[in-house]
Amino acid sequence: MSSSDIQTLIREGVPQADDLDLQVISSDSTTAVACVPFNTRLIRPGGTLSGPTMMALADAAMYALILAGPGRQEMAVTSNLNIHFLARPAPLDLYARATWMKRGERQAVCAVDLYSADDEHNLVAYATGTYTLARQKP
Repeated sequence: MSSSDIQTLIREGVPQADDLDLQVISSDSTTAVACVPFNTRLIRPGGTLSGPTMMALADAAMYALILAGPGRQEMAVTSNLNIHFLARPAPLDLYARATWMKRGERQAVCAVDLYSADDEHNLVAYATGTYTLARQKP
């Protein structure tokens, strides 16, 4: 599935992704990169991007990785999401890079680096998540 197909699938299945203007930048069998373009509606008091925006982006990047992986896993669901907020994101586009920690038949565990558009080496948050995978029909 192409990055564009994954973006369409996520936006159609999860309408909030459309509200955030979620973009799937790239996806392959090892890495997925997604972005939420900066929008003043996403700011919380104090002038930084809201935590729910960062969590939604991390979750969407993991889902994009799962969709790009082997087998069609549209029915995969988040069973755990853990996030560490490390720094205030700049008022810029926010990116998330998801990679595999482990992928089994029933679960996938991913790691996600979140960073502002101006510096991919300075993380603003780090997340890990587990997805329960649908059983594949024989």
